[in-house]
Amino acid sequence: MPAVNEATRHPSGGETYQHTDRRIDVMSLYPKDMNIYGDWGNVLTIMRRLSLYGYEPVLHEYNQGDPWPQHVDLILGGGGQDNGQKKITDDLFARADTLRALAADGVPMLMICGLYQLFGEYFETVDGTRLDGIGILGVYTVGREHRMIGNLVEHSEQFGDIIGYENHSGQTFLTGETKPLGRVDAEGTGNNGTDHTEGARFGNVIGTYMHGSVLPKNPRLADGLIRIAVERRYGAFSPHQDERQASELRRIDDIARHARAVAASRPR
Repeated sequence: MPAVNEATRHPSGGETYQHTDRRIDVMSLYPKDMNIYGDWGNVLTIMRRLSLYGYEPVLHEYNQGDPWPQHVDLILGGGGQDNGQKKITDDLFARADTLRALAADGVPMLMICGLYQLFGEYFETVDGTRLDGIGILGVYTVGREHRMIGNLVEHSEQFGDIIGYENHSGQTFLTGETKPLGRVDAEGTGNNGTDHTEGARFGNVIGTYMHGSVLPKNPRLADGLIRIAVERRYGAFSPHQDERQASELRRIDDIARHARAVAASRPR
């Protein structure tokens, strides 16, 4: 992906931007502390695909204590170790009302692993420490000694088969009206190893244990998030592509198909 032009990049506040009818504001949530197992690749994928569809992506990196951007169209968050989750908890709660309001307004969000857990009701670590979540997703998580690790295929009604890599000891259970992102076939995989669910979805907020990172391998999921963001802001998704952009998008999708096939064929 070409480097984002510093004149249009919005790291954490400061610059003022002129509105265009092609701009999409993308937020990376806590990239300093919640960014493991390739989760940054999700941000790169969204930025690149938006650009190839002829939009003008602007990246906002939000870390603890940073000013909040004036506008956000799509939010991406990654995973982290237990200490990373503990570090961001106070700041996350300070921003909880804003995030809840954005979620209620339909802003698409993808939260991976650690932030998936903190977007739920609570996470009880293996040592018994309870970290309250911000309650956007109806899920709760209990840490266990056994880790679920390996390539994983889940079946999603909206996005088809989603392929990624799980690595977590937390067992997550869904509550209320929150639905699973998808379903897994094998015992000992997915949210908790027993009910064959993986991930969660409430409105346009998605949580998942899929690292890998998940969006480069799953263009259909990436484009689903992009479409929601663009339609919310402009009313319709209308790519403006030249042949070079269309060709590059086809090339990236071919790479994704190969990566999906390789990951799906590897034993856990």
